[in-house]
Amino acid sequence: MDHSHDVTEDRPIALVDEHAHAWRPGTARARFRDGLTGPTAGVAAGHTQANLISVPADWAYDMLLFCTRNPKPCPVLDVTDAGSWTTALADGADLRTDLPRYRVWRDGELVEEPTDVRAHWREDLVSFLIGCSFTFEWALTSAGVPIRHVEQGRNVPMYVTSRQCRPAGRLHGPMVVSMRPVPPAHLSAAIHETSLLPAVHGSPVHCGDPSALGIGDLGRPDFGDPVDTAPDDIPVFWACGVTPQAVVMASRPPFALTHAPGQMFLTDARDEQYRVA
Repeated sequence: MDHSHDVTEDRPIALVDEHAHAWRPGTARARFRDGLTGPTAGVAAGHTQANLISVPADWAYDMLLFCTRNPKPCPVLDVTDAGSWTTALADGADLRTDLPRYRVWRDGELVEEPTDVRAHWREDLVSFLIGCSFTFEWALTSAGVPIRHVEQGRNVPMYVTSRQCRPAGRLHGPMVVSMRPVPPAHLSAAIHETSLLPAVHGSPVHCGDPSALGIGDLGRPDFGDPVDTAPDDIPVFWACGVTPQAVVMASRPPFALTHAPGQMFLTDARDEQYRVA
């Protein structure tokens, strides 16, 4: 299923810095605040990353209900008070400036991709921080599972699927998934390790034939970059926190702010805090 007409074309972009894995999260946020951009896979290794969506307060209950009904793509880590740009997940952070890049949405249309949204901020905005699969990549790496997009310095490929989320109030739309090619010998480890981290999407929603999710061409992701695979790699798909952006496009709220796909908020939380066993 080709969704390319529904989204803007994402620009291939290198990872932010070859040494970024060793940064502290506060260092990463400061550099993003100063204008550094790029996918955050591997940045501040060991620290939890989060997706961001901010909606007007009169849409906040619908968003919270949507997340509750769709915990695989939308596991909530924190919700702010209306108008607040701070979060308990990162002391001193500013949600308006401390992500590499944002997206501004009006009536379901993407209108701008700034690196700072202070000019767009509204006093009625409620922000949702949603678990990100970049967080579980430390567990995959520790288990010996190769992370192809990190190896290749690319953003993770993400796809809009034919699988509809459970609607909530005025919000509805399809699930978005991220894909990581996994060698067969590592498949069981990939499933097991991610299943222990439900707060950052947990276990895969599908392994194998992408057409089962309505994905026609793995070489043309709706967000992020295509990745090169080994001949025997199995495509493995995890629910993705870009799902709210697909929901914005389908449901057309009057206004929303989100992160740019793959360019996440770095929290002070440690990854192991969200491991259930």
